[in-house]
Order: sequence, then C-alpha cells, then structure tokens
Amino acid sequence: MASVFSVHPPRGEASTPTRRNEPGDGTYRYDDGTDQLAAKRCMTDAPRSPGTAVARVIAEPRHSWMRIARLHLAYGWRHRRLLSLADPKSFTELVQHRKLTNRDLRMPGLIDKVAVKAVVADLLGPQWVTPTLWQGHELPEKPPWPRPFVVKSRHGCNQRRFVRTGQEDWGEIRRAAARWVRRDYGGWLDEQGYRGIPRGILVEPFVGETGTLPIDYKFYVFHGQVRCVQVHIEREYRHRWILFDPDWHRLSRRTDDPDPAPPAALDAMIDAAQILGRGFDFVRVDFYETGGTPRFGEMTFYPGSGLDPFDPPALDAMLGRFWRDG
Repeated sequence: MASVFSVHPPRGEASTPTRRNEPGDGTYRYDDGTDQLAAKRCMTDAPRSPGTAVARVIAEPRHSWMRIARLHLAYGWRHRRLLSLADPKSFTELVQHRKLTNRDLRMPGLIDKVAVKAVVADLLGPQWVTPTLWQGHELPEKPPWPRPFVVKSRHGCNQRRFVRTGQEDWGEIRRAAARWVRRDYGGWLDEQGYRGIPRGILVEPFVGETGTLPIDYKFYVFHGQVRCVQVHIEREYRHRWILFDPDWHRLSRRTDDPDPAPPAALDAMIDAAQILGRGFDFVRVDFYETGGTPRFGEMTFYPGSGLDPFDPPALDAMLGRFWRDG
C-alpha cells in the first residue's frame, strides 16, 4: 500500500528547469532556454482559449521533506484528517497534489492581475475587464485617482485596500503596498503558480454600488465545464459563502441565509468561465455583476489553498470526482 506521504508525478514528464524572473517585463525565463511571456505570449498558439495553448506541464519528481511535511501539517490542522498525496481523491487533496506536481507555465500569466486582463479582453471583450487606473511599484504620496478606488497587489491574494471617502489613512495604505512588493507570494503555502509573477501594485475603480462590495460569483470549471458556483456575500464584514449547481440548486448546507437570486448574467458568466477554463483540468474563474453587467474578477488554481473545509464534507469528495473523472 502506498504511503500517504509519497507523491507520484505523472509519468514521462520532465524535471523542472530553474526559473529566473525578469522584473517588470512580464517574462518568465528558464535556464533551459525557454521563456514565457505572461498571458498573451502563452496564448499565441490558441487565441480561442487560454487552456488550449501549447503548455508545458512539468512534474517535479523530488520534493523536500519540509514541503511535504508542511502540506500535511496544514491540511491536518484545517481538515482534521490525514492528507493522501499518493492517491488524492477529494478536491482539497487534489489542490495539495497540484502544488507539488504541476508546473503548468500558463498559470503565472493568468494569475497575474495585470497580464490576465489582456487575455480576458481578447477572449471575452474589453467590456468584461475592469480598467487599470495605475500600475507600478510605489504608490504616490497623494492619490490622484477619482474615488472610490481599490489598491491591490498584482502578484498576490487578499492584498488590497479600499479608498471610498478620502478619509482613509493613505500613509498606512502606502506602507501596506510597500510590504506587498517586498516579497513574492505563494511560497509559504507552496502555491508554485505565483512564482515569477512580477511584483507590483495596481489601482482600479471600485466595482460596486453605494460603496458596498458586490457579490462574488466563483465558477468551478472542471475540464472546461462549470460544475458549481460559489457565491460569496458580505465579503468585507461577515464573509460567508453558499455553493450552487449551475441550475441554481443549493449544494452546501442550509443556513439562516436565504438563497440569493441568481445573477441576471448567469448564463453569460457560465459561458465566459468555460471559455477561459478550456484546456485545464480545473480552474476557478470569478466574476462580479454590477447593474446586470458581468465583470471579470480573477482566475485561481488553488482556491483557499485547498485548506477551506466544505460543508457538508461530501462536497469535497464530489468536486474531487469532477476533477479526476472529467
């Protein structure tokens, strides 16, 4: 019987070349002579879908015991059960397995919050993309942009600040942004898709009405097909989520929250998520809706780093089957 501590990468895959990032130009360079330009260069062979581009998916056959131990400890702490990397079956186990074995070179350009906008505009149309007011490495001493707006990192996750009234502590926001830029993201949770994304800050108009964050619709796309939608509500103050199937039947456990109505643009969002998700065994594609109009949010390959439990736990097994079986 295989040990839960062993990892079996896909057969016939090459070892991982060493990556060297060239800061600021969006290019990911490797010692074997290849280079990958974030987003658009990854798409040149297949303009119809990011997932159909010629991809190099690289398995890393050797893993340090520290990385594996870290995954087991974090997973056990969050899920209260052992992690099987030798034979992953649940969705959250497959996320951990992806961290160790998958080096798909398309990922950085689609995680990069700046580079992915060109891909989405090309595939879905510019109306799906929130415009960038500014991007760089150091915020100015005074913000020149019309309020409300959002400051976020291009290379990380959950690194953002909102400016609504002008009464916010701009000095604190500048210091936070400087901290984000000082270090890469993803290493401490072994999310290798973040490695090599150029560090930076971007500023966007606030998406939402009356200063309130809009509902976040997160589409789980398995092998090019949307299988469920995770609806995140009251994200700023009392964040919680409900899981639905594409026909808007609740999958997660009943709570005091009534089922929110489906977005007016649900069908368009499903079509868009499936366009962006073609060619990947799994990716989550996020959208907002403002005034009945859909707006792209981001793409992620490690939802919750695979550490957020599902309620009921049977959902974890169900999503794992979608991932494994196609």
